[in-house]
Amino acid sequence: MSRTLIDLLQESLPAEAVLTDPDVTSSYSHDMASFCDAGTPAVVVLPRTVEQVQHVMRTATELRVPVVPQGARTGLSGAANASEGCIVLSLVKMDRILEISPVDRIAVVEPGVVNATLSRAVGEHGLYYPPDPSSWEMCTIGGNIGTASGGLCCVKYGVTAEYVLGLDVVLADGRLMSTGRRTAKGVAGYDLTRLFVGSEGSLGIVVRAVLALRPEPPRQLVLAAEFPSTRAACDAICAIMAGGHVPSLLELMDRTMVKAVNALAHMGLPETTEALLLAAFDTPEPAADLAAVGALCEAAGATQVVPAEDAAESELLLQARRLSLTALEAVKGTTMIDDVCVPRSRLAEMLDGVERIGEKYGLTIGVCAHAGDGNTHPTVCFDAADADEGRRARESFDEIMALGLELGGTITGEHGVGILKKEWLAREIGPVGVEMQRAVKAAFDPHALLNPGKLF
Repeated sequence: MSRTLIDLLQESLPAEAVLTDPDVTSSYSHDMASFCDAGTPAVVVLPRTVEQVQHVMRTATELRVPVVPQGARTGLSGAANASEGCIVLSLVKMDRILEISPVDRIAVVEPGVVNATLSRAVGEHGLYYPPDPSSWEMCTIGGNIGTASGGLCCVKYGVTAEYVLGLDVVLADGRLMSTGRRTAKGVAGYDLTRLFVGSEGSLGIVVRAVLALRPEPPRQLVLAAEFPSTRAACDAICAIMAGGHVPSLLELMDRTMVKAVNALAHMGLPETTEALLLAAFDTPEPAADLAAVGALCEAAGATQVVPAEDAAESELLLQARRLSLTALEAVKGTTMIDDVCVPRSRLAEMLDGVERIGEKYGLTIGVCAHAGDGNTHPTVCFDAADADEGRRARESFDEIMALGLELGGTITGEHGVGILKKEWLAREIGPVGVEMQRAVKAAFDPHALLNPGKLF
């Protein structure tokens, strides 16, 4: 069957778009998640046009071959992992920015456009595309849409879903469907655009996106506040949000993260800190906003508050946060990055619980968090070559997700479900929710060819 599959694909695809060398195709088998099974693809296809994507899906439907869409494979849930014998449909070659309109404040892009490339391109027009996942220099817009990505600025600007106005989608049978709009307003029919955002390629293949843009804000200024406990830092976070402040960034690092960053980069962060809070404002008068937030931090027990005076100092302070996950990888070599989001009011309970779980399993678990969203990233460090340590890492990961649900949260704030968390999705949404989601899947993909084995 594989020969028939390859022959049919090559009928309407250039030779360089169809990869069959096992040494090459195996490199497309998985994303960056730990503990997620991956199969061996039968073929990898790199289309450059919508028509080529349609041909792939028609061929897949005719032969009943599963299709796994991929972007840059920077995901952390196994959502881009290959199924055995599948077509991997890599969209990285569809990387054109088709339009930037300062009047309509939109960009029209193909799915392979890298997030940072788009951000810089719209910046030349005085515009701003806010979603900024930490992998923004590598990740693609299509991948961001598939996993409903977030980022550091979500506390003020929101997640990817809030910037996707319309989509062109190739369905499982090869038909092309357009959803949404390019206007500022529009409420015609069901919101199918939102349905595709976060669907992890399980409903259709996004081949074009209309994205909302904002005017470029002023350069942000950053404040760093050191706290004697994570609870004190969380009290400050609650006071900041309850006080009506709208920071462009509000990030937390626990003592494990701070020590790891110091060990890696020798940044001179205070080793005595139990929690480091970073707050930023991109308002016309950021210094005044930082002063107000600094006072709230001091009232909550901060032992030191350091506001940056300019953009260079701000960038230096943010560098510690950006290095945190890389720094933790140096602790043990392998990490599992969780993505549990809880109500802001329960953030202290979440961090205290994660500390207890780390002690229970004898593991180093560092936490950084998009604190303004309540979106925590507990990161379990372990030796992948040690079977017992790997088991404890997985069990601790599951306990962290259970804790998040107990606190009224969700199993994923921005990384998606993929393979890693699909059993937990069922626990979160319940049997009726699973039934309805499967019904939606069946309506769009009756033969279950698109990214099988993901979500549920």
